[in-house]
Amino acid sequence: MIKIHNSSYLEFNSKKYKCAIGKNGIRTFKKEGDSSTPAGTYRIIKIYYRKDRINNLKTKIKKIAIKKNMGWCDDSKSKKYNKLVLLPCSYTNEKLYRKDNLYDIVCVLNYNTNIVKKNKGSAIFIHIAKKKYSPTKGCVALNKKDLINILGKISSKTKIIIN
Repeated sequence: MIKIHNSSYLEFNSKKYKCAIGKNGIRTFKKEGDSSTPAGTYRIIKIYYRKDRINNLKTKIKKIAIKKNMGWCDDSKSKKYNKLVLLPCSYTNEKLYRKDNLYDIVCVLNYNTNIVKKNKGSAIFIHIAKKKYSPTKGCVALNKKDLINILGKISSKTKIIIN
């Protein structure tokens, strides 16, 4: 079990890791674009990673190499809302293949994925944090070393509790 707290730390195996969360904290009722991290219990359903930057990522969770034409739709007008899209895409999206290192590892949480509700929020990931752990747009972000360490010890059944 992984616990993520509003005070911007993540707890796993009795150890605390510094992390960043959404600029507006953790909220029970998330909306698209509100810069908050959704409260609840989740699982990591897939991991996307930059094969050219991350060597030998060890994890029991399904992993997929990020290609230059991959994005994640955040446009609630699209049928592909909160899903992987191939670029170019006529709807707004986040590019997964980035110049910075934030999306070198992208863990997709099962937030708003089974029955996707428009405007409930999209692209809720666990990814790599900026150097000073500045707030995210709603994701959880850790330093690269900590994220790799944790991913090597969990499975797709591991609960992620955000409260």
